[in-house]
Amino acid sequence: MAMVGLFWIAEGDVYVGAKPSGHAPGIRLTPEAVVGLGDGQSRLHLWEDVRSLTVSDVPVKTLLRQVGAVKDLAIGTVLELAMAGGSGLGGEAPPLLTVAVEDAEGVRELRAYVAAARGYSPAEADLSRELLSRLTEGAATLETTLAAMARWGRAREGGTPRQGEREALLREWLDAP
Repeated sequence: MAMVGLFWIAEGDVYVGAKPSGHAPGIRLTPEAVVGLGDGQSRLHLWEDVRSLTVSDVPVKTLLRQVGAVKDLAIGTVLELAMAGGSGLGGEAPPLLTVAVEDAEGVRELRAYVAAARGYSPAEADLSRELLSRLTEGAATLETTLAAMARWGRAREGGTPRQGEREALLREWLDAP
């Protein structure tokens, strides 16, 4: 399993955001459809009906966000150490991103947890948005692009690549015929 931009690729399966488990919200991209997963959003959006895909609520890495993450980690550690048996507060759920799926019936929003703990680089966020938009250009583009992503996921060993490699992969998938 690996994260590349806004995508989580697990053994050939492509998700927007984190791969969900149980009843958690998620979004899977298959050759046939955009699939909403989880409670309250289980729905199939066939590619032939999808006019556009737009993403919002994407946390982008900034210096302020990185400083905030370090501060939150430090405070959490102090609370865990200071309170016998821990704080009992548990971890917070990661933020959710939103994918608006437009078809002839209107726009429906699907949600998924963000896969990047500290947010995405601005380049990864922009390239991912462009790639999602490209998937709606037609069957040939969709099949070629998703096949390239899935092929990479099946061959990948060693987890998530570094930022430069992730951005290069997104550019490569955007250039796929």
